[in-house]
Amino acid sequence: MNYWLMKSEPEAFSIDNLKNSPKSISAWDGVRNYQARNMLRDQMQVGDQAFFYHSSCNPPGIAGIMEIVKSGYPDHTAFDPTSHHFDPKSNPDKPQWYMVDVHFIKKFSALIPLAILKQIPQLRKMKILQKGNRLSITPVTLQEWKTIVNLEKDS
Repeated sequence: MNYWLMKSEPEAFSIDNLKNSPKSISAWDGVRNYQARNMLRDQMQVGDQAFFYHSSCNPPGIAGIMEIVKSGYPDHTAFDPTSHHFDPKSNPDKPQWYMVDVHFIKKFSALIPLAILKQIPQLRKMKILQKGNRLSITPVTLQEWKTIVNLEKDS
């Protein structure tokens, strides 16, 4: 199993939106970065778990846990001119953008803010904490996963 951190702006799609989706499952669409796309397409597998991270808000942080329930497949929103994820350069015959389906597992009792994550020595190498890292999807090591899960248990 692999572990991930996936960012979403809560005004666009929050952990509560995922929880309240039919069967608490939703497509993770709209990723428009090639490196993140490659992770969706090539690396994420059914059963992998991910932290749901609220970004571009105050404060940003980890809101909970979700599970990948459908591995990478073409992101149809790229082909829909009415979607705010529309990409006019996309071609359904040769998809450029991919998405996965995620299932709500748990909302943390309190958001774990980025500022707290930065204070934990065991997380100092975590991708999201590296200067200049703006990717919406990043891998998380097993040790980082356990450290953060234990933070939730301690709160």
